[in-house]
Amino acid sequence: MVRIKNYLSLVKFSHTIFAMPFAMIGLFLGGTYGDPVYNSYLQNQLVGYWHPFVVTALLVVICMVTARSAAMAFNRYLDRSFDAKNPRTAIREIPKGIISPESALRFVILNSILFVAATWFINPLCFYLSPVALFVILFYSYTKRFTMLCHLVLGLGLALAPIGAYLAVTGMFDLLPILFSLSVIFWVSGFDIIYAMQDVDFDQSQQLHSIPASLGKERALQLSNVLHFISAACIIVAGIYGAFHWIYWIGTAVFCGMLIYQHSIVTPNDLSRVNIAFMTANGIASVVFGVLVIAAMFL
Repeated sequence: MVRIKNYLSLVKFSHTIFAMPFAMIGLFLGGTYGDPVYNSYLQNQLVGYWHPFVVTALLVVICMVTARSAAMAFNRYLDRSFDAKNPRTAIREIPKGIISPESALRFVILNSILFVAATWFINPLCFYLSPVALFVILFYSYTKRFTMLCHLVLGLGLALAPIGAYLAVTGMFDLLPILFSLSVIFWVSGFDIIYAMQDVDFDQSQQLHSIPASLGKERALQLSNVLHFISAACIIVAGIYGAFHWIYWIGTAVFCGMLIYQHSIVTPNDLSRVNIAFMTANGIASVVFGVLVIAAMFL
C-alpha cells in the first residue's frame, strides 16, 4: 500500500480531477448528440452482458488514468535533476530517492502500453490515433527547455480528453466536442501560467522557459486573464451551439466564477494562495461544470 501511495503521489493522481470531467462530457456528448458506433471486438463480445456504452465508458476512464499517469511520471523522470535543485520540488519522490528513475521510467512504459491496449478495445480510429496522443502528452515534458509556450502544449494534452472520449463513442469528429477541447486548452494554459509564477527565479537561473520567466509576473498574469476569457467564451459558444438545457448555464456561471476568483486571490506580489487558485478553484470549476453539463444533456 505504501508503494502504491508513492506512485499515486508521483503522478499527482488527485489532479486527474481537472481533465476527467471534460472526458465525461465528451463521452456523454457522443452518447446523446452523436451517433454511437460500437464496433470493437470487446464491445461485440459483451453485448448481452453490459451495454456497450458502459464498456466504452470504462475503457475511456482507463485511457484517461493511464495516459495521464504516463505523462506525469515521464515529466518527473525527465525533470529529476531540476527538481532536485529547486527547493519547492526537492521533496518529490525521485529527488528524495523514494522512487528510482528506472522504476519511474518502467512505470511510464507500462502505462503507455496499457493506454494503447485500451484504445485497441475501443475502436480502430482511437487505436490509430493513440500514438499521436502519447506523443503530445509526453512531448510536453521537453517544451520548457526551448519555448515559453509550454503552457499551451500542456493545455493541448489535457484538451484531448473531451474529443478523445467523443471519438471513443462515435468514431468521428464533431464541432461541439472540439469547442470543449478549445476551452480546456485555454483554461489549463491559463492556470498553468499562474502556477509557474512560483518558479520564475529558478527557471531563469536554469535557463528554463515559461511565460512568467520570459514576460515577468505582471504581464504573465494579464495573459492568463486573456486565456481564461477565451476559455469562457468557448464554453458560452458551445452552450449556444448545443442548445443545452438552462442548467448548463448554471455550470457556466460556476466555471467563470471560479476563473474570476482565482485571479482575484493571486497578484504578482502575493503568490501565497497559488495552490488554492490552482487546486481548489479549478477542481470546483471542472467538477461542478462537468456534472451540470451532463445533467443538462439528460434534461
